[in-house]
Amino acid sequence: MMTLSPTSSGMLIIGLLLFLLATGMPIAFALGLTAIGGLVFANGIGVFDVLAETMFSGIANLAYVSIPMFVLMGAAVAATPAGRDLYEALDRWLSRVPGGLVLSNIGACAIFAGMTGSSPATCAAIGKMGIPEMLKRGYPASVATGSICAGGTLGILIPPSVTMIVYGIATETSIGRLFLAGVLPGLMLTTMFMSWAVYDCRRKGFRFDVQGSRFTFVQKLTALPKVAPFLVIILGTLYVLYGGVATPSEAAGAGAFLTLGVVIVMYRLSRPKPIFDIFSTTLRESVMIMMIMASAELFAFALSSLFITQTIAAEIAALDVNRWVLMGVINLFLLLAGMFLPPVAIIVMSAPLLYPIIVSSGFDPYWFAVVLTINMEIGLITPPVGLNLFVVKAIAPQVPSGQVLSGAVPYVLLMLLGIVILSIFPGIVTWLPDQVMGPIN
Repeated sequence: MMTLSPTSSGMLIIGLLLFLLATGMPIAFALGLTAIGGLVFANGIGVFDVLAETMFSGIANLAYVSIPMFVLMGAAVAATPAGRDLYEALDRWLSRVPGGLVLSNIGACAIFAGMTGSSPATCAAIGKMGIPEMLKRGYPASVATGSICAGGTLGILIPPSVTMIVYGIATETSIGRLFLAGVLPGLMLTTMFMSWAVYDCRRKGFRFDVQGSRFTFVQKLTALPKVAPFLVIILGTLYVLYGGVATPSEAAGAGAFLTLGVVIVMYRLSRPKPIFDIFSTTLRESVMIMMIMASAELFAFALSSLFITQTIAAEIAALDVNRWVLMGVINLFLLLAGMFLPPVAIIVMSAPLLYPIIVSSGFDPYWFAVVLTINMEIGLITPPVGLNLFVVKAIAPQVPSGQVLSGAVPYVLLMLLGIVILSIFPGIVTWLPDQVMGPIN
């Protein structure tokens, strides 16, 4: 057992964590082993008596039941042709609009993101149809891939969002209010993405008069029945949540049950294997998320036990700087962390530390949740661990990686611009929650 200053301990722990992540070790194991190593180094092997209890207490919250339920909703939708049907429906309605195909892709990503809450699943489901079709119709490759990369990121902002649930539990804030806080910013980013995609096409010389088939009004209407049930389920889930009918966990359970029932009936999943695959996917993703959360809880416990958290908080609080300078530093930290770690791990580790600092500096915690989430979105399309970049590259291997990245970079700048806009006009975040649930006292 050795005694080090909190600063030295912090540098040692962060260095060990980065080393383990660099070896390719799963994030949950890297977090857990780093925490155990730090605790044993400082306090001896007696800490093993509290490790299991600490990890279990970190996830022993009834609100966490909503996570596997929303994951089940996403898995049920992603395992069926729902993404194709949604894409085809939007393509029919927007086929004669200039740039209608790329608008259809981004719009489908936004809606599908709300149905699944998963960015990689959104990229995969919409990109499999959208990217080949855009390339076939002559759209620039960077536009085709970049729009899907960016559109997929909307999955963690537009409700229901797993990252919002994790933030709400970590900071003890209202999950329902967090969901509402993400609606208008999500629509704002969708509009910004669509506007840039159309401008980028024109800038690169694409002629919008080269469009797809002209569909009749009847053909447009026939595309809606396969999409409408899922939209009704999402709206119904949000209604029972905000109408005081059910808790987030109960609303998620009802939504998962209805979604599973709809996909079984609509797509005739009569054989056991497709249903088994849906539950297997749900189990894998849920266990992964919960393992990361449990390990992150242990990591946070180690930082607190070694007085690293308290030291960092005290140093930040002691900074004699403008609160917006402080917010800029926090955003820089989140951007860098998002390049290497998944959103869930970052939120569980950083939200409890940053929350009191944010509140004491006069920032709205729900506004900060949206800003944090947008930072996490940027991480999904930023190297070296931009997951959406790898998903899109796997879908379109013929497109050079440089073009995929160059197509995604402008959307990173748009999201940074979105943060600036939300900083100037925070009411974009707070207006809808205040209207539906009343202002915070």
